[in-house]
Amino acid sequence: MWEEQGNYKVELAQDKIDLIEKIIKSDRKFANNEDLYDDFFNETCKRSCLIVKTVSSDATLEAYLRKIATTSILNVLKNEGRLRRTRSGYMSTHEIPIETAVHSSVPDYSKLEVKYEPVDIQDTPEDFAIKKEILQKIIDTVYEIDKTSPDKNYLRLYDLRFEKGMTQKEIAQELDLSQSEVSKRLFKLMEMVKQAFN
Repeated sequence: MWEEQGNYKVELAQDKIDLIEKIIKSDRKFANNEDLYDDFFNETCKRSCLIVKTVSSDATLEAYLRKIATTSILNVLKNEGRLRRTRSGYMSTHEIPIETAVHSSVPDYSKLEVKYEPVDIQDTPEDFAIKKEILQKIIDTVYEIDKTSPDKNYLRLYDLRFEKGMTQKEIAQELDLSQSEVSKRLFKLMEMVKQAFN
């Protein structure tokens, strides 16, 4: 099955789709937020597309997907304004902290003004490890591709485009190539890297 993700598509086997669905529905934050299931699913798929293709162990994949789904659900809830961070963890924006409510026997909620700072959910060590592993695989693949076709300057192209962030026009000037040739080589490089991951 093809699953739309932004401007690109990722092929997911039905067993992977079922696993992602099971993980999302078993997350404790799914309760009372069932209307956001599609957003949870899409965000989880977007964040896990490379993991699904590279991890072969079912147990490892499920562990990674659980972590990714939890982060995805938190991000969606935060973006929808349904979640805020507190000292003790995350809390629904519809809940009032107990400390606020116990100051008087009959709290006056009409005068209560609540302001929330945006929460930036940082990557966990597991997220960094996954990203590092994937990035290392990409770099190793680019090195191998460059060795097989040294005349195409694939390693240099990768460095200029993805490490230095140069535009295709700037790369064309740097390498004394036409912009269409740069575009063609970058496309070919990306295709070869994708094939290596498959």
